[in-house]
Amino acid sequence: MKRHKNLWPEIISFNNLCIAARQAQKGKRFRPNVLEFNHQLEANLLQIQTDLIDRTYTPGPYHTFGIVDPKPRWISAAPYPDRVVHHALCNVIGPLLDRTLIAHTYANRHGYGTHRALRRFVGYMRSSEYVLQCDIRKYFPTIDHEILKAILRRKIGCADTVWLIEKIIDGSNPQEPIEQWFPGDDLLTNLRRRGLPIGNLTSQFFANLYLNGLDHFIKEKLKIKKYLRYVDDFALFSDDRQELVEARRAIESYLATLRLKLHPVKSQLFKTTVGASFVGFRMQPMNTAMPRDINIRVRSANLHRARKRLHGGTADERSLTSWFAHLDHGDTWGLKRHITGTLLGDGQ
Repeated sequence: MKRHKNLWPEIISFNNLCIAARQAQKGKRFRPNVLEFNHQLEANLLQIQTDLIDRTYTPGPYHTFGIVDPKPRWISAAPYPDRVVHHALCNVIGPLLDRTLIAHTYANRHGYGTHRALRRFVGYMRSSEYVLQCDIRKYFPTIDHEILKAILRRKIGCADTVWLIEKIIDGSNPQEPIEQWFPGDDLLTNLRRRGLPIGNLTSQFFANLYLNGLDHFIKEKLKIKKYLRYVDDFALFSDDRQELVEARRAIESYLATLRLKLHPVKSQLFKTTVGASFVGFRMQPMNTAMPRDINIRVRSANLHRARKRLHGGTADERSLTSWFAHLDHGDTWGLKRHITGTLLGDGQ
């Protein structure tokens, strides 16, 4: 396995920090903390650079708040200077480690995303009799820090970069306490630090990488041809039901090595003719002469949130444009017509 070395000069370069600052402020340029930082941009970036060079950099405290999306979640926002550091790190290690990911993992990757994942899911659904859909129980709060660090050390051979990565991981704020026991555990085991804050660029990146080994295990060891993953939601397709039954057992054993467990309710094996939900859409085979015709609808929870924003007046032109682009990936002509009518004042 190739270990990447001599990454530090590029990470701490002033040019990379400038790029990182532009990335961190995207969509947030007029927020008070960003305006304050940009008021003395060069001096603040030079201070970050000095702190990194001297290894005096210490992540600041998180601002934590709750959202319902559609289930309750805790979002942790890092201080703005830390977000600049996160972008500077990911700008360099991201493209290198992205090469180790399989082609069909779609989250937090340039040129991938939910819509490509949706198209692949629908394609597999049309050509398969069974699907094993899996979801990891409390994924972000249960990511084990020591296992994550070990994964990254195997890929990064630059001591300074490893120091920064571990500084960011160690700087994570306490997450929702989850009690999970595995064979061989004792009372001290649950003292291990776990959990990454939802809302960090680095958390998203690390969380994707944490399951990279599982992707390769499913594709290369279990030989599952039709497989895809979006963060901790993944699906295996086959015409052989027993193949998927055995795959689930093997996956559960592999996940135990990462100190993770499948969600007992959301992880199910069923016929594709039943229909399935994935990345915010509901796929339902149509009752036509073509049994593989699939109707793609926006999930009710996602639609409810969008309508709430629309009627509450919090949806601006940019978010509406993004929402309509999202709807274009489903069979939503009537829905878009209704929304347009609502905006023009003639909808119900």
